[in-house]
Amino acid sequence: MPSSTSTLRVRYAETDKMGVVYYANYLVWFEVARADLLRSLGWTYREMEHAGISLPVIEAQCEYHRPAKYDDEIEVRTEGRMLSPVRMEFEYKVFRRDDAADVLTASGRTVHAALDPSGRPCRLPARIREVFAS
Repeated sequence: MPSSTSTLRVRYAETDKMGVVYYANYLVWFEVARADLLRSLGWTYREMEHAGISLPVIEAQCEYHRPAKYDDEIEVRTEGRMLSPVRMEFEYKVFRRDDAADVLTASGRTVHAALDPSGRPCRLPARIREVFAS
């Protein structure tokens, strides 16, 4: 299964009044990690859109395990796979880098459908289907 790791640092604006990462920011980090994974395989969102394909989220799930806070170093480990010729799934594990060990802060998944410019489902390019085939 294709995978990648994205590293970022929690910004102050990503935290809530209690100093903990606001829950919706995990979905933003999932998007960053998903784009990084596609880029590492030689296919960027920009190239995809120029080819007339969009990849909207049709399902999203996130489970929160431990808090992350301002200035924590975060690692998002992402794996992707094909569900069908027109659907892809990405799984994410978000870790807080700690001196002793990595701490799992959240895990989740997103499912995406490939759409053509008119908004109808379409097959992903063969090279992408091959790379992500399970």
